[in-house]
Amino acid sequence: MENRVSLTIEEGAAHLRLNRPDKMNALDPAMFEAIIEAGTQLGARKDVRAVVLSGEGRAFCAGLDLDRLLATANGEPLIPPIDLTRRTHGIANYAQHLVWLWRELPVPVIAAVHGVAFGGGFQLALGADLRYLAPGTKLAIIETKWGLVPDMCGTQLMRNLAREDVVRELTYTGRVFSAEEALAYGFATRLADDPVVAALAMAREIAGRSPDAIRAAKRLLNLSATSGVARGLAAETAEQAALLGTPNHIEAVRCNLEDCTPRWSHA
Repeated sequence: MENRVSLTIEEGAAHLRLNRPDKMNALDPAMFEAIIEAGTQLGARKDVRAVVLSGEGRAFCAGLDLDRLLATANGEPLIPPIDLTRRTHGIANYAQHLVWLWRELPVPVIAAVHGVAFGGGFQLALGADLRYLAPGTKLAIIETKWGLVPDMCGTQLMRNLAREDVVRELTYTGRVFSAEEALAYGFATRLADDPVVAALAMAREIAGRSPDAIRAAKRLLNLSATSGVARGLAAETAEQAALLGTPNHIEAVRCNLEDCTPRWSHA
């Protein structure tokens, strides 16, 4: 993992950096493995309350490694020796799990994007709850340029962010679009001159809230994207009933009244 990503955790806010700057953080098999391993570790930690994803060097992530793309033209698998036809991680295959695990992570995830986010890199950013983009960032759903399709959850995540015709145009053409366009389309949450600084500030703000409430809120918001209203309303009630009267609920009320810094329980 240490060869492809770096991870720091401070006061409940984790920062995972893609660390292959000489290749613009392109996704090779080792990068897949490292990101998934780090995400799995973070998902199991009770002390982590928010996560920032960023990329070292000139780019967030340039997508699938060029060597792998070229190899596929010779009949080799995208990620050897993985069989992508198998559902190995719940509803997802191995490649989709790289993105979907951030959607399923129990805490909010913020992608800090700069330079480029192409193909798999763009889809990785889509797996986050929020996306902060540096002005001038270039993005693309670039798979059709290589005779392929977006297959890392992109078709499922884009539909909840942008209009269908916009998603179709960008997917069919593979054209590069700007951070400013991404904001207008709905793919970006906000533009920030330094998206890492902005993302870490937001992560710290989220980390200051009750971890029980934040995790419950993410579960509800994830459910709302895939369920009907009746199921969503019942889930709201269940989550609220589980929060009422708990130590972190009591601590939130106390510190709002006394204007103090909460001391959260991670039991």
